[in-house]
Amino acid sequence: MTPKDFPNLDPNQGLTAQQVEQSRAEHGDNTLTPPKKESAWKLFLEKFQDPIIRILLIALVMSVAVSLYQYFAGVASSTVLLEPLGIFVAVTLATTVGFLFERSANKKFDILNQAKDEEKVTVMRDGYITQIERKDVVVGDVVFVNPGDEIPADGWLVEAISMMVNESDLTGEPEARKTVVEEEFKPEATYPSNYVCRGSKVIDGHGIFVVEKVGDATEWGKVYTGAQIDNKVKTPLNEQLDRLGRTITVASYIIAGVIVGVRILMYFIEAIDDPFNWLEFLTYLLNTVMIAITLIVVAVPEGLPMSITLSLALSMRRMLETNNLVRKMHACETMGASTVICTDKTGTLTQNRMSVHEFRIYGLHDGRLDDSQTSMLVKEGIAVNSTAFLDFTDKKDAKGVGNPTEAALLTWLFKQNIDFISYRDHTRIVKQVPFSTKYKYMATVLSTDDPELLLMYVKGAPELVLRHCSKIRMQEGESPMESYQEVVEQHLLNYQNQAMRTLGFAYRYFDRKDLESMFDGDKLASNDLCYLGTVAIADPIRDDVAEAIHDCINAGIDVKIITGDTSGTAKEIGRQLGLWTEKDTDERNHITGPDFEKLSDEELMGRIKDLKIMSRARPMDKERLVRLLQQKGEVVAVTGDGTNDAPALNAAQIGLSMGDGTSVAKEASDITILDNSFHSIARAVTWGRSLYHNIQRFILFQMTINVAACLIVLIGALLGTESPLTVTQMLWVNLIMDTLAALALASLPPDQRVMQERPRPRKAYIISRPMARRILGVGLLFVVILFGFLQYFKHVDLTSLADFSLRDYFANYFNFSHVGHGLSPYELTLFFTIFVFMQFWNIFNAKAFMTGKSAFKGLFSKENITGFTLTLAIILIGQILIVTYAGAMFEVVPLSLGDWLRIFIGTSVILWVGEAGR
Repeated sequence: MTPKDFPNLDPNQGLTAQQVEQSRAEHGDNTLTPPKKESAWKLFLEKFQDPIIRILLIALVMSVAVSLYQYFAGVASSTVLLEPLGIFVAVTLATTVGFLFERSANKKFDILNQAKDEEKVTVMRDGYITQIERKDVVVGDVVFVNPGDEIPADGWLVEAISMMVNESDLTGEPEARKTVVEEEFKPEATYPSNYVCRGSKVIDGHGIFVVEKVGDATEWGKVYTGAQIDNKVKTPLNEQLDRLGRTITVASYIIAGVIVGVRILMYFIEAIDDPFNWLEFLTYLLNTVMIAITLIVVAVPEGLPMSITLSLALSMRRMLETNNLVRKMHACETMGASTVICTDKTGTLTQNRMSVHEFRIYGLHDGRLDDSQTSMLVKEGIAVNSTAFLDFTDKKDAKGVGNPTEAALLTWLFKQNIDFISYRDHTRIVKQVPFSTKYKYMATVLSTDDPELLLMYVKGAPELVLRHCSKIRMQEGESPMESYQEVVEQHLLNYQNQAMRTLGFAYRYFDRKDLESMFDGDKLASNDLCYLGTVAIADPIRDDVAEAIHDCINAGIDVKIITGDTSGTAKEIGRQLGLWTEKDTDERNHITGPDFEKLSDEELMGRIKDLKIMSRARPMDKERLVRLLQQKGEVVAVTGDGTNDAPALNAAQIGLSMGDGTSVAKEASDITILDNSFHSIARAVTWGRSLYHNIQRFILFQMTINVAACLIVLIGALLGTESPLTVTQMLWVNLIMDTLAALALASLPPDQRVMQERPRPRKAYIISRPMARRILGVGLLFVVILFGFLQYFKHVDLTSLADFSLRDYFANYFNFSHVGHGLSPYELTLFFTIFVFMQFWNIFNAKAFMTGKSAFKGLFSKENITGFTLTLAIILIGQILIVTYAGAMFEVVPLSLGDWLRIFIGTSVILWVGEAGR
């Protein structure tokens, strides 16, 4: 659709009241459909989708059934209800902590300021120019825009005078020239040169356009809608926890089935000579089923969900210290799993602020401004031959107002302590020709001290300015241009090859009577100018980006630049960052947005892996690329700061917005980089990978406990003995102690060596083979040791650990005779404490797992003394306090100092064996 598609529209008349209503009925209002906000309850219930939480809920139901049966059958006291209560507390804490942390870090805010819908827009209706609210603009309206105005809707220009628009929020292009002259159209522009989009701002000139799209149908609206789509992309950690949950479920059911089958077989073998008694058998079967359910409950790692939640929550808080504001908890870990980072250029890799790269002034020896006549001409020419200003609200960092290129020149003066305002105050402008895309120059004529002499400054496209120059100002004065033409053109070519914008500067003194001959209308007519110099302007790369990208590439992460800028600029930025090399080609490693759109998904699947740069990309091109990469099995992170990045930020497994980005981009992201530094993104990868290793270490620790506990229950069930650990003791071991252990392991500082690893495969199992061997091996070892203590306590009446004998320990190991006695409170206390201390020392082994270093490495460092070491001290003190003062609740008796020392030293063998292995 173009202005030609409105045959009945007269731009000088606009729409009639009847046409406005017809248009509104057909195309709708110029408002964006607000996002549907989820209730707090729904957000909370989403936490119960975790697979481990679901297993815990099943275990909770089973545990309640077993506890009620035991209580009402009179085989247990009311303390048996503490087991289901403990599981309930674990579920509640795991879900509530995650919900509260995410809610506090993710305060809901309106994506777009609703007050903007009430801003006034100038339109032509019924032959009169009038102002209406932006929400009342309809398709077909004739809209007038001036500098500073925000475009209210999408449409086709019917008039554009020296018009320049900031489209950086949509395309990354801060200076998009708009025109209705076909000869001046830019074929490489992301949007047509005679088309304007909602959300962009007029920074120079003025124009009139006919509205083609309003509301959700606009480009801005599509981005807005795309940013709200819930893609439901599962994170790698969620996928791995799903598999772990299924494994635990299947394993516990198999073991429970074995218990039921073996015990039934044992019943019939023992009662083979006795008459069959249905009531006795059903009672035995019910007890067997209760034992099997108990094992299932024991097999479920109650502390795992809460521990992972606490680990993520702690990482959220600590990552904030490194300028990573995490809004969605899973993002802490997912960043470490990323295999591809798709990054925007403007505002992410670059500063989104045009600045002077170099001003080559041929009349100065070293290019520095001084008190010479040449310097005066340069300073005055920049100051007065401009329509831009600087905002001095921030004394240290003046911000440009108006044309970004002119603002860059004024900022260049400001940084050299030159007051451009004083030049403007002390000069009198005789004539000024504003910049136009048609003639590509701007000229300002000033009066001088001589009433008959005028001074004209010209700046514009270097090729045009040079055509009007016969001289060049060198150090020795004005010289013939032809002698230096080739040198100037070579400098110009070098700048353009680096994708920099260039401007040529010239001046001329002439008699006042010749003023009219200097111009032919708005066209420059004078061909006797003196060339001053060439300025190269660019959006500079952020200082630490190159190093950070190099770190990501070394970590096995592909980095792709996705920008709405031109191909030349995008590839030059890639070259400066080391992404684009001489070996790269446009056929395999670069594509434009229009070409990308033409290809089918099947055709693109063979190219996207090699793709390094996409230029002239539109918002939905970025989102499509992310989706295709995910189909290839990639874990995609997207960085961006503009509204155009929002759909891709939302579609990716991990979205990273810049701290000074638009509210739409921030709302669509998972992490906001507060300092706008790509280096912070690399740190987020380090945090994510380290956190994943810490989660693996905790799983290693807790699953070892669960394997040992399950086997003890299994052996007890097969041998017909009761569990030596009470419900409250198991709560301390499986819930409180595990949680503290998780905090200890989660608080381990990030290890920079993880950036030397390759990204883990997306389908990788969270329990690696070395972990599985360690879990089974150490778990079996613990069972072997603990079973020996059970046999020893059963056949030896121990009153002091000082009387313990290794000879008797091994002598009674295989003594399965019924001769013996039940375990005394003192022996049960020893068994409980030995079990806890075995796990205590195993935390050290878990800490050192996958590091190849001693468990004591960094134990008393600044990062660990308030985390890992302090938490271990709490576990140690907690166990001593429980045994000494909580005898009634935990069914234990106090131990002597000698017993504590013997247990502490004896069980430490677990650590020393681990140290020897490392």
